Amino acid sequence: MRAELVFIPSPGMGHLVSTVEMAKQLIGRDHRLSITVLIMKTPFDSKSKESQSLLLAAAEERLKFVHLPQEDEPALKEVLSKNPGNSMSEFVNMNKQHVRDHVKKTMISTESTRLAGFVVDLFCAPMMDVAAEFGLPSYAFFTSSCAFLGLMFHLETLNRDHNQDVTELKDSDAELEVPVFVNPVPAKALPSMVLSEEEGSTFFLEISKRLRETKGIMVNTFEELESYAIKCLAEDDKVPPIYPVGPVLHLVKDENKEEVMQIMKWLDDQPPSSVLFLCFGSLGTFEADQMREIAQALEQSGHRFLWSVRQPPPKGKIAMPDEYQDLSEVLPEGFLERTTEIGKVIGWAPQVAVLSHKAVGGFVSHCGWNSTLESLHCGVPMVTWPIYAEQHINAFQLVRELRLAVEIKLDYVKDFRTTNKVNLVTANVIEHGIRKLMENEDKIKEGIKQKVKEISEKSKTAVEEGGSSYNYIERFIKLLMINVHSP
Repeated sequence: MRAELVFIPSPGMGHLVSTVEMAKQLIGRDHRLSITVLIMKTPFDSKSKESQSLLLAAAEERLKFVHLPQEDEPALKEVLSKNPGNSMSEFVNMNKQHVRDHVKKTMISTESTRLAGFVVDLFCAPMMDVAAEFGLPSYAFFTSSCAFLGLMFHLETLNRDHNQDVTELKDSDAELEVPVFVNPVPAKALPSMVLSEEEGSTFFLEISKRLRETKGIMVNTFEELESYAIKCLAEDDKVPPIYPVGPVLHLVKDENKEEVMQIMKWLDDQPPSSVLFLCFGSLGTFEADQMREIAQALEQSGHRFLWSVRQPPPKGKIAMPDEYQDLSEVLPEGFLERTTEIGKVIGWAPQVAVLSHKAVGGFVSHCGWNSTLESLHCGVPMVTWPIYAEQHINAFQLVRELRLAVEIKLDYVKDFRTTNKVNLVTANVIEHGIRKLMENEDKIKEGIKQKVKEISEKSKTAVEEGGSSYNYIERFIKLLMINVHSP
């Protein structure tokens, strides 16, 4: 009998991209499988529609996309303008009825195919309620690291079994002993969502609790990268089976666009491993004063650079970052002219194409997990500058646990929803991080460069036939089919 999975990713390209690639992996491995990806719409999708359409146009046989109806836009904007935890929870709950309607329709229309269950993103864990209504099992596809997953479970255990209020750790210098980490984890590296009721700590703990109830969790990582964390989770009998199936990457370089061709042409003219690439993700923006510090650091370092900059949305408005119309408003006077021989400032960046280029020798990154895996896959060592979400834990893991990166600052936090000032990272601090990575005489750089090169090879081997992630996908499919045929 054929089996169909329903994937429900969180809104946003970062989650959707890896979900689609994971779906492709599964259907490519078993002809009995088909997958429908349910896409929840927000009013802020417009900026990513072109990228999204290109991604979805690459649909393969047995892979379908269903755009769920969008709620009344004013009501939806009101929900999403609330505190992060509450807004995401309410948004997911608003879409439950649309998912019910889809499943009812699917169950009526399919005779030769049996629904095998839901695969939920971490923020979509509340959709497990809908799966249960139809008697379907739930699985998870976790788009971050195994270490972060282990941290989520640990914090939920502290709250449940020891009645510890995790929000008390906010602004604390405390360090936590967390089973999946070798080193103590500083409280300042915890996501802001964990540390504040307003930010959604209750929702975070509820997600952790629900993930324990799944039949299995696929994680976008690989055994050779996170062997310690994976082993710890495998030995925990209160955690469902873990399947490290990554790196799950969208490696299409899309080099035919005019702006991409210009960037690649500039890189072609640079010496091998000489360029520092700076890119901070789809939401990674800085105010003018911080932009000037970055510019000063780049100029002082003297290293070649390719810098992707985005304009923050107006204060108090929830929207995607945009392109700057006039960079002179946020950069030091004369900066572009003085650095014209060694640097290039761009807007949107074709990240995979850039990281794959032989001229790129380092990556200043916000440490989003997709970006981290792309950088490691391409063999480009990183300078970490986390900004929001779980990026601080990713940076801590890369720098302190895995010794695969150097840091600029591990406790920088940007508040997207208020006018609260964040501490400026000075040009001297930024320059120090750049030099530590880019200058050949530094032994730290050479050690990290070699480690990154080795993990790059392992990341490629993991997904090949017989590799660790390849085999874990096989095990997941077996679990899936056993559950489908269970009475």
